[in-house]
Amino acid sequence: MVESSWTGRVGCGRSLRVFPDGCADLVWDGRGLAVVTTVSGVLRHDLPASEWTVGLRLRCGVGGAVLGLPMTELETGATPLRELWGASAGRAEAELAESPTPAEARRVLESLIFERLRRGVELDGLSVAAVRALRSPAAGAAQVAADLGVSERGLRRHVRHEVGVGPKELQRVLRFTGFLKRVGDVARAQSSLADVAAESGYADQSHLGRESRRLAGASPGALVKSWARQVGRNVPD
Repeated sequence: MVESSWTGRVGCGRSLRVFPDGCADLVWDGRGLAVVTTVSGVLRHDLPASEWTVGLRLRCGVGGAVLGLPMTELETGATPLRELWGASAGRAEAELAESPTPAEARRVLESLIFERLRRGVELDGLSVAAVRALRSPAAGAAQVAADLGVSERGLRRHVRHEVGVGPKELQRVLRFTGFLKRVGDVARAQSSLADVAAESGYADQSHLGRESRRLAGASPGALVKSWARQVGRNVPD
């Protein structure tokens, strides 16, 4: 259900780069509670000036069930949660505004999700299983559908409802997410871009480059250098 929670130190207002991963984040930015999602490309999410922000990430494959609407109906970017959940989201915002620490704010978000589940939210086990299978670079939509006992059309319907895109597009996003997890290895000279591209399921480094520009708006090399700057590490040209 919940993949992770996080806390960020904001300070002055700034723009945050969010890469597509098929997940949905509940984000408290000090002013409002929103669900933030992107699955088709990089998102620039503006954070207002605040001491800290907290978020709770829903697992890929459960967004539609938890949020209560098909993910295809949710616009890319930030949507105020009160537009989806009404009074319960409003009460959570009031509690978040009074939370003295990020840890307390995380507990408010966790309680909000728990209450949602207590009311009888039913997760789509087929979509969860499909996401797990599609993480494999060798998986194909037709075989995944057959393994799960549904038609390709049925698989597409389930995945689009819970994630916002079909199985083939989701697999592209999951493959790129796998690459992003290895960016640090390249920056630390523990692996090469060519090796990481192959291990992530790309045909070659050029294939990775095209997908990186499409999904992140930047080359793989630029992403490596960006990671290195954040941790204060030099990367050779």
